[in-house]
Amino acid sequence: MKTAIISAVANLEQLGKNVVRFGIVIVFLWIGFLKFFTYEADGIVPFVANSPFMSFFYNSPGEYKEHVNKEGELIPENHKWNIENNTYGFANSLGIFLIFLAVLVAIHNWYPLASMIGSILIFILTMGTLSFLVTTPESWVPHLTDKQYGFPFLSGRGRLVIKDIVILGAALITMSESAKSYLKQKR
Repeated sequence: MKTAIISAVANLEQLGKNVVRFGIVIVFLWIGFLKFFTYEADGIVPFVANSPFMSFFYNSPGEYKEHVNKEGELIPENHKWNIENNTYGFANSLGIFLIFLAVLVAIHNWYPLASMIGSILIFILTMGTLSFLVTTPESWVPHLTDKQYGFPFLSGRGRLVIKDIVILGAALITMSESAKSYLKQKR
């Protein structure tokens, strides 16, 4: 009985790979579509504004703290600033890119080379996302009145970002699987 259960678990690798691929597709489609909504675009402002690799997408990244909308809040003056800052233009472009990557990963069975390229791009993008832990002060609990602040105390934003380590590993799995499939087709 014990050996049968262990054997069954040992044979879950391909199912796991399929779930990883499906997970990447769902996450990137969903988050990609959300980038077209104001609250989601507002939510990424601190990450983009503080990033040395991305802040140039905004017109006034240094002013973002004066124009923060809480999730679910819409202050007209802040919304106007975000329009002028290119917050929504950037978020829409990012959304299109994320959806494109999801499609590339999804077409693995038909176009493994394109899917491998999509996984490589997701790996690179995820490395950029993980850099937010270093570049975004809002990734860490601020020093207000508690003794527990800064490193290693992740804020809500930081906890959101740290999970991308899993996507990084998943992209390696889908990248490798697509490369193997492409090489197999070539033979």
